[in-house]
Amino acid sequence: MPSDAAPGGGAPRPAPNHVLEFPGGYTRSVGPVIGRFLSELRDGRLVGVRTAGGRVLVPPTEHDPATGDDVTGEFVEVGPAGTVTTWSWVPRPAPGHPLRRPFAWALIRPDGADTALLHALDLGEFEEGADPPRPLRTGMRVRPRWRAERTGAIGDIECFRPEVTMIGSPSRLEYGLRPGRALGRFLEGLCEGRILGHRCAACGRVIVPMSGLCPRDGVPTSQEVELPDTGTLTTFTVSHVPDPRAPGVPFVSGHVLLDGAGVTMLALVAGVPAAGVRMGMRVRAAWRPRGEWGRTLANIRWFEPLDEPDVPLAAIGDHL
Repeated sequence: MPSDAAPGGGAPRPAPNHVLEFPGGYTRSVGPVIGRFLSELRDGRLVGVRTAGGRVLVPPTEHDPATGDDVTGEFVEVGPAGTVTTWSWVPRPAPGHPLRRPFAWALIRPDGADTALLHALDLGEFEEGADPPRPLRTGMRVRPRWRAERTGAIGDIECFRPEVTMIGSPSRLEYGLRPGRALGRFLEGLCEGRILGHRCAACGRVIVPMSGLCPRDGVPTSQEVELPDTGTLTTFTVSHVPDPRAPGVPFVSGHVLLDGAGVTMLALVAGVPAAGVRMGMRVRAAWRPRGEWGRTLANIRWFEPLDEPDVPLAAIGDHL
């Protein structure tokens, strides 16, 4: 006879070889209240029963659990949508669980009911052992997924699923941009590996990218100034949404004040973990290979850190 070792060592103990079984299943009478609930489940509906105090109990019971009084016998259709009142995540389903992939047990209060029923909540495909997904929360809205063949049991609801609250629609807009005289000259400079700006005759600031107009004084600009490809990062943001122009996720985009410039230019920042990016950090342009250059700001792939001390924030305070 197969045997298992006893706890803590010692003589082996016999393996269990007895079975308790009800042939044909354990049979019981459900009564008029629960029977009505199960009959409605078979027909794809959720119902509750009203108490003398006006509360709607789901699943129905024959007595009001708050007072012990008999329920009224008035049945009320509820749901089928409902709200999660609490939940427990199951990262590794057991053989007897209703779903083979990670799921949640949830107490779900159907719309129109005052109590909640316990059922499985399916959040989608997850690897075994996965942590609870971010959308899983108390208060989320869910709906039942009914089985095609129903028999009048709580399992007629295969599980609950979240309501659709967002959709993703592919979008694409194609357009052409014809640069003006100033921006065209700026792009020509990039084709030569040069960063060109315009100096304002009124305030003396160098505007880059050049636009032909000083944003502060509103006067035309025409005096060209070549700037170095080094500068200081003034402000930045960390993004966790993928972008084909970025090296990965998360990535950083920020405003770079080129040395000698009077306004900042927006650019990607790479070559350093997002957690290591700082205001005042010194950076240099990382150019693409010359064979990939065109009339585009994308000639500069991004800006990377320089091995130089950070610039004090007071020195760039006008650009923060």
